[in-house]
Amino acid sequence: MSAVMTDALYIRMHDSDNVAIVANDGGLKSGSVFADGLTLVDNVPQGHKVALTDLPKGTAVLRYNVPIGYALRDIPAGSWVHERLLEMPSARTLDNLPIATARPEPMPPLEGYTFEGYRNVDGSVGTRNILAITTTVQCVAGVVDFAVRRIKAELLPRFTNVDDVVGLEHSYGCGVAIDAPDAIIPIRTLRNITLNPNFGGEVMVVSLGCEKLQPERLFPPGVVPVVDKRSNSSQGPDVVCLQSENHVGFMSMIDAIVQTALPHLERLNARRRETVPASALVVGVQCGGSDAFSGVTANPAVGFATDLLVRAGATVMFSETTEVRDGIDQLTARASTPEVAEAMTREMAWYDAYLQKGLVDRSANTTPGNKKGGLSNIVEKAMGSIVKSGTAPISGVLSPGEKLRQKGLMQGLIYAATPASDFICGTLQLAAGMNLHVFTTGRGTPYGLAEVPVIKVATRTDLARRWHDLMDINAGRIADGDASIADVGWELFHLMLEVASGRKKTWAEHWKLHNALVLFNPAPIT
Repeated sequence: MSAVMTDALYIRMHDSDNVAIVANDGGLKSGSVFADGLTLVDNVPQGHKVALTDLPKGTAVLRYNVPIGYALRDIPAGSWVHERLLEMPSARTLDNLPIATARPEPMPPLEGYTFEGYRNVDGSVGTRNILAITTTVQCVAGVVDFAVRRIKAELLPRFTNVDDVVGLEHSYGCGVAIDAPDAIIPIRTLRNITLNPNFGGEVMVVSLGCEKLQPERLFPPGVVPVVDKRSNSSQGPDVVCLQSENHVGFMSMIDAIVQTALPHLERLNARRRETVPASALVVGVQCGGSDAFSGVTANPAVGFATDLLVRAGATVMFSETTEVRDGIDQLTARASTPEVAEAMTREMAWYDAYLQKGLVDRSANTTPGNKKGGLSNIVEKAMGSIVKSGTAPISGVLSPGEKLRQKGLMQGLIYAATPASDFICGTLQLAAGMNLHVFTTGRGTPYGLAEVPVIKVATRTDLARRWHDLMDINAGRIADGDASIADVGWELFHLMLEVASGRKKTWAEHWKLHNALVLFNPAPIT
């Protein structure tokens, strides 16, 4: 990456690129001159591309040394290069991909880093100590919300070692084709979220009674883990059924939920943080409200931190199928084995078919905000998204809703296949077993999760300044020339350990901002 240092600034990602992005806050006016003598012939907003040379019609427009489009007409040097001037490349086929061909030099282990976490009997570690109340169907959401507020008011003050009580509300459970082949995705997603490390193995369920997703279907025998090793017995699931004849009136239902929560709170409250190696971290990385700086500042810094985590023996999941699809050849090349490459290709092919059913393609991913922030199309967006994954070999693949431990995956860089939707991706990463979340944004989003801490990384200093009490790290300092990618990567790594230990709260935690869980359901709704 090279930047021309003058009052008019651009950032070029590769020496072969024939476009660069304008770095100046507020953009630049036509007539602005860069240090190399290039003069703007258009007004160009911040983050948008400027042609570094004349681009005749049909020329491949290169950013990241990758064709992000082809000029639809002659584009003079100094022009604003935007989506209306580009023909988007066709998607890379899934045939003849490079398979496990990249052989990077092994990175030295990163030893001695620890955090204070809650050990679980299954070997996982929580970064928070939360009572989660699972719901089998949306119908009970209002009742559970009422009960959770009462539990927080009446019981939680007595259990000072419990961080929170959350209702796992979702829109699934009835009015769905429960026996359809793809129905397994939302069912296993909800099941595995309930078993997230931050919930301490406590399984409490509120059911309506008549729904299609019955508790015994959600939790077949043997699924709920053993909580007490001495008795070798499971403590759940504890089920409260609202249609039970035992309930007479609304408050009877609430009383039952509150009383059922009591022993779960008591067991959680007896837990204490203890020093554990950084290898116990399971970090999900994601981006939303992306802009052209995402692939310049925040995502490369996250990628640097990803490499640090992998060197420390931790697990990192990257996702967002439509946002990495155009770099599939880069990903299969980095696969640790041919089997991992084949699994990635299989997930891409499944999602291609899923999109085709809806008569859309990968280009539907790019939002108006992405384009306003300088991303012309999904190809450009993909190149900036992939860098969150760092440089380590990809050691495993998860299908939507699958859990790391059930797949035998617990260390290294994992591709967890998910839609790119922020809330669905976060929901599926929760199901996979993440105990800490890192989220980059350029346009800005108040995204958060009640179930795990979410560290927010701003791509631009202007966003970090304006949203000073929502962003946890300012990666915009990289573009400003005030910090390197490594500087911000190390800052993020240390912050993750502090947040995981409970010594620091993220802004999303401070304000109690969280998005609803959204289960991915590709099966029909009846």
